[in-house]
Amino acid sequence: MEPIPYRDLETVFLDVGNTLVSMDFDWICHELAVRGVRCDTAAFRRAEAAARPAIGRWVSGLARIEDSNSFPVYLQTILDHLPSTQNDPRDTSGLDRNELVAQLNVVLKAQGTVRLWSTVLPGVPQALRDLRQVGLTLVAVSNSDGTVEHTLEKVGLREHFDAVIDSTVVAVEKPDPRIFQLALDKVNADPFRTLHVGDLYEVDVVGARAAGLHVALVDPFGDWSHVDCERVVDITQLAHRIGETRT
Repeated sequence: MEPIPYRDLETVFLDVGNTLVSMDFDWICHELAVRGVRCDTAAFRRAEAAARPAIGRWVSGLARIEDSNSFPVYLQTILDHLPSTQNDPRDTSGLDRNELVAQLNVVLKAQGTVRLWSTVLPGVPQALRDLRQVGLTLVAVSNSDGTVEHTLEKVGLREHFDAVIDSTVVAVEKPDPRIFQLALDKVNADPFRTLHVGDLYEVDVVGARAAGLHVALVDPFGDWSHVDCERVVDITQLAHRIGETRT
């Protein structure tokens, strides 16, 4: 595993979902409760992170990740990773798993992506300020449905970025290295001095490496111990590592 040259970095690309913002877990748990399924927010958040390796393996076989079938599979996989005391909704709701996922999919998607992905992860605003303060160019690079720039504006993070690359807008998505090349061209960045940070190995790490970038994987609970790249708990830890090399 090649170490990241933190001192020499000039540009950082950041995924958005699960790197900067998360789904509104309180809302999701409320919708589960409405359907008779008890699940606290902390348990759902932990299950979502634990599900990422399985999600990464699944999306690696898709021709297009951002399609109508992806989100139900994502929900299903999270439910599969809930603690054993909470992972069988039939015990309390009378719904089988497929029906529960179908209902959640409808109610959550009806409010739109910007409403669903609306929780800024702890420490993110300050971490972005710290990265900008040491002179780094920041670019958001996200597989999304055309709403990622609006999401960043709504949650107050857009001002930290020099550019935003949304897969639907540019018509190419991670892990295709062309999306990273578009981002490099947008800010005239050197790939050897650019780091990409995201939450799915098969999407973020594989794609960024193919474009010649350095890579780091967001792994808040140590669920990716098997991977061959550097990991960070969150963006705060990343900003701290970079900051240490600039003082």
